[in-house]
Amino acid sequence: MNFSTVRNFITRWCAGEENWVDTRTVYIGHKEPPPGSEAYIPQKYPDNRIVSSKYTFWNFVPKNLFEQFRRIANFYFLIIFLVQLIIDTPTSPVTSGLPLFFVITVTAIKQGYEDWLRHKADKAINQCPVNVIQEGKVIKKQSRKLRVGDVVLMKEDETFPCDLILLSTSREEGTCFVTTASLDGESSHKTYYSVQDTRPFTTEEDFDTLLASIECEQPQPDLYRFVGRINIYSDRNEPIARPLGSENLLLRGATLKNTEHVYAVAIYTGMETKMALNYQSKSQKRSAVEKSMNAYLVVYLCILIGKALINTVLKYVWQADPDRDEPFYNQKTDTERQRHILIRAFTDFLAFMVLFNYIIPVSMYVTVEMQKFLGSYFIMWDDEMFDEELGERAQVNTSDLNEELGQVEYVFTDKTGTLTENNMEFIECCVDGHVYIPDVICNGQVLPGATSMDMIDSSPGPGGKETEELFFRALCLCHTVQVKEEEVVDGLKMDLHQGRPTSFYISSSPDEVALVEGMKRLGFTYLRLKDSQMEILNRENEVERFELLEVLTFDSVRRRMSVIVRSNTGDLYLFCKGADSSIFPRVVSGKVEQIKARVEHNAVEGLRTLCVAYRKLSVEQYEETCHLLNSAKLALQDRDKKLSEAYDLIEKDFILLGATAVEDRLQDKAADTIESLHKAGMKVWVLTGDKMETAAATCYASKLFRRSTQILELTTKRTEEQSLHEVLFELSRTVLRQQGTMTRDTFSGLSADCVDYGLIIDGATLSAVLKPSQGHSNQGNYKEIFLEICRNCSAVLCCRMAPLQKAQIVKMIKASPEHPITLAIGDGANDVSMILEAHVGIGIMGKEGRQAARNSDYAIPKFKHLKKILLVHGHYYYIRISELVQYFFYKNVAFIFPQFLYQFFCGFSQQPLYDTAYLTLYNISFTSLPILLFSLIEQHINMDILKKDPSLYRDIAKNSLLRWPIFIYWTCLGLFDAVVFFFGAYFLFYNTTFTSNGQLMTTNTQMMFGNWTFGTLVFTVLVFTVTLKLALDTHYWTWINHFVIWGSLLFFVIFSLLWGGIIWPFLNYQRMYYVFMQMLSSGPAWLGIILLIVTSLLPDVVKKVVSRALWPTTTERIQDADKLYNGQLSEFTPLSSLHTPTRHRAGPQEPNRRSEPLAKKLMFTHWRDRHDYCTFTPLLRFADSTQHYGAGYAYNGAGPETSV
Repeated sequence: MNFSTVRNFITRWCAGEENWVDTRTVYIGHKEPPPGSEAYIPQKYPDNRIVSSKYTFWNFVPKNLFEQFRRIANFYFLIIFLVQLIIDTPTSPVTSGLPLFFVITVTAIKQGYEDWLRHKADKAINQCPVNVIQEGKVIKKQSRKLRVGDVVLMKEDETFPCDLILLSTSREEGTCFVTTASLDGESSHKTYYSVQDTRPFTTEEDFDTLLASIECEQPQPDLYRFVGRINIYSDRNEPIARPLGSENLLLRGATLKNTEHVYAVAIYTGMETKMALNYQSKSQKRSAVEKSMNAYLVVYLCILIGKALINTVLKYVWQADPDRDEPFYNQKTDTERQRHILIRAFTDFLAFMVLFNYIIPVSMYVTVEMQKFLGSYFIMWDDEMFDEELGERAQVNTSDLNEELGQVEYVFTDKTGTLTENNMEFIECCVDGHVYIPDVICNGQVLPGATSMDMIDSSPGPGGKETEELFFRALCLCHTVQVKEEEVVDGLKMDLHQGRPTSFYISSSPDEVALVEGMKRLGFTYLRLKDSQMEILNRENEVERFELLEVLTFDSVRRRMSVIVRSNTGDLYLFCKGADSSIFPRVVSGKVEQIKARVEHNAVEGLRTLCVAYRKLSVEQYEETCHLLNSAKLALQDRDKKLSEAYDLIEKDFILLGATAVEDRLQDKAADTIESLHKAGMKVWVLTGDKMETAAATCYASKLFRRSTQILELTTKRTEEQSLHEVLFELSRTVLRQQGTMTRDTFSGLSADCVDYGLIIDGATLSAVLKPSQGHSNQGNYKEIFLEICRNCSAVLCCRMAPLQKAQIVKMIKASPEHPITLAIGDGANDVSMILEAHVGIGIMGKEGRQAARNSDYAIPKFKHLKKILLVHGHYYYIRISELVQYFFYKNVAFIFPQFLYQFFCGFSQQPLYDTAYLTLYNISFTSLPILLFSLIEQHINMDILKKDPSLYRDIAKNSLLRWPIFIYWTCLGLFDAVVFFFGAYFLFYNTTFTSNGQLMTTNTQMMFGNWTFGTLVFTVLVFTVTLKLALDTHYWTWINHFVIWGSLLFFVIFSLLWGGIIWPFLNYQRMYYVFMQMLSSGPAWLGIILLIVTSLLPDVVKKVVSRALWPTTTERIQDADKLYNGQLSEFTPLSSLHTPTRHRAGPQEPNRRSEPLAKKLMFTHWRDRHDYCTFTPLLRFADSTQHYGAGYAYNGAGPETSV
């Protein structure tokens, strides 16, 4: 089969044509089927070679060049370089070609090295030896030589080389344990099942006699979906057909665990494996800073074109006078003089474009890329974001969004495993209205000797014991937990209990393990599954056996799972457990009201609840059930749909047994982190699939909602009482009532004198809200009204969310009129869609797998690390790159504007002001390192202060340092400096005189009078000024700063001395010979240089001093205070007085503050009156001691925020 078929299938599948299915037939061991059974059609499949590299030896150069020149900046400089080669331009092609060559070469080397590493990894994988069964013998093959249909022997701890169908295992029950950490990060053991009819094949000789074929779907990238059928041929005419599903498919990259060996057949190989099909690259995300850079680039490009046009027009105006035409010594030929004036004008225009093109900073893109790449290591090296429990550090999957971490306005977070630990502990169960709590008795009193089980209500009544035991048995049977009894589990030696190995429960779901362990504490112990027999040890220490007949697996749509078992007495039971919303509608009897009340009580307490029900089956009903399931399982088309329909018909008419409650604790410092995000001006939304009551309790515990928060509900329950139209408009009127006196961002500030709204919405209502309008006049635009309500709430809880709905919520906020920067954080595969949708996606290395971490832009071990990665790293990255971008445009304006002014004094002859070496090395060598280092290590405020005063994050919100007024200020500063450089030097050259030897000298400074001396003087002042400007902006000085800044200036001086002091043999002419040394030999020239530097820097210094004295920002106040306290401000100083003063709102007097001991304990509470506390004592906190309102310090402070 060729790749186009695969590509077409994937395209159709991704486009949503789920009904379109193509199949393949695989012959196990490459054996033809018996004659007459079916036509043998050999098919061609790719080999097992994996190719993750991007380039080959032959296509690297053209392909890499093509990709690099797709960038507008590189393409622009390529055009300029070609123009310099084609026409007679005032500067050498080297001046544009060398920087461009440097940029292209550095990028190519980086990308080539990364691809070489991929080639190396591919080679190691492709040459890995694999045991293959051929003609009853085991032979070794390289992995790349595997073919579809090969039978392979895999041993414990080996990684599967391709996608395989499990045929038999060394375990009696035909199962094996697998970890898929390299695929989805889940380190828990998953159970896979061999085909029932191939389990007896346990030796190489047995497989030599196996005649079978497999029909299955063509390759598709869904890791959790597989549809197939195996046909086993025997002496009978008709083959035996068995269904194959994802539970039979061993994926490439997964590892065999705690199973001695397995036999399996290759079904997908090479680039058709599911792992290879998931190599798709994520969509490119662009930061707000990059968009600002591109906008500035367009402005400067317009300035460049404007300069070239002005000079071209003025040149021909100047030359209109015959006396001012170009002189004879310019060697212009008659042919050139006789060319059409438009052609000459266009040529001159291109020449001026080349002359002024250095205003576009090509090296800025290289510097930005290096800053992002090197800066990302500071996140990975941060010891405070290292988790000892997991042994993991923060990871950076893309460095393009570092500065976006400092611009986040909305945070969308998952609940389970993100805000909570996903570490389940069984708390209680309720059976027929009677509550059972391990180790607790009546009235909640703990008995001194209580061990196994005590009941709050010890008299369940007649028949109660039978129902109670049936409930316990249901939980011991309805699960997919496996028991491990060996002393060593996954390489870790476990404790021995009374000389016997201890049993350990293994499951991909922590909920199931918690429930089975809870039943063990309540007297019923699940022992094992052997030969389809599930064994239970009851309270009387008797072993009960149940035959496992069918498993109706859990899925996120049904939200339940079921098993069908046969007891020793021959009774058939269907046990089901699942979410209350999926169980209660299917119940026909039982104490529904009592159990529902207990479920709601536990949900309010923040516990995860499941309901348990059962149904007795007759033999006829069981046979009908088997027929339904087998028909659905054998289908190759729409198998999932048919299985869902079959499950729906089977899982009904239940008798309710009871419910369970499991606790999932909050992660460490989750509440503190959310509180800090609120104070930083961010709005936090929780998007979860849990029920409303459980999620709301978690939101209160994590301080997302406070006791003073007014909760607004937009749920199915409310919309049943009122129409959706009425509910939406009522909520809209409620929240917008405050809009006349408050701004939207006020709510993020959590001020005590404001009404704080929180919204709760469920998935069903969200679908109704987002549904397109049907055109009814009274319906209106629900989406816009809903968005307006959400933007005026400080926190939003979305419960019962499907993964796609999470992404829809993020997309809706991204598309809102303000276009806020969004961040999504989660830990499971169901969070991947919103992580990819948000501007910044962060994955948590949790227990639900690593799919979220693999698909994210950044991965952190715990939710608490979000605080530092945003408030510290994000803040620093944004400050640094903002200065870098503005500084690059500033220094290039100061560099090229004197060249523009010079044309007015040289007859618009396109004469360059600077030497070729200076033009080439200005951005590459003389001024590049200081700004690169600044953008890597600058800390304008102490790190501890940023962590303890989250409100400082507001000072940089909404791209405040790259707004147009600040950009215009930097540009004007560059123009002013350029004017000072040029006319200051012009004044020094104003008077000239001849010396005795005929040289023309300046009267004032006694320098040789010439254009290269003049240009060198301007360039010297330029280099010193722009470097010292950066030094003045630097707050965090280290020896590296001193070395780089002063070293760059020293390098310029040494280079100029060598460049003009030696006769270089490779140069045709040496116009700079002795120019720099002769200039420095003049004492007045030294004074002139110093005066020009001081004059250039003076306005910026005066502006900063006046602004800092009269209208200081919060950042500047803290900088001054930190200098006063010698960098110890964060330890000893109360900073509430350092915030920019804000106007008070009239309102009731603030209640007295609590004493300091109580304030220290505030981190453990969430129902206090005040909302602007940090989790530190008053001496250490930085919240303003007065009440605030409005959008925060960044918006209420007086004076522009131009300082960095």
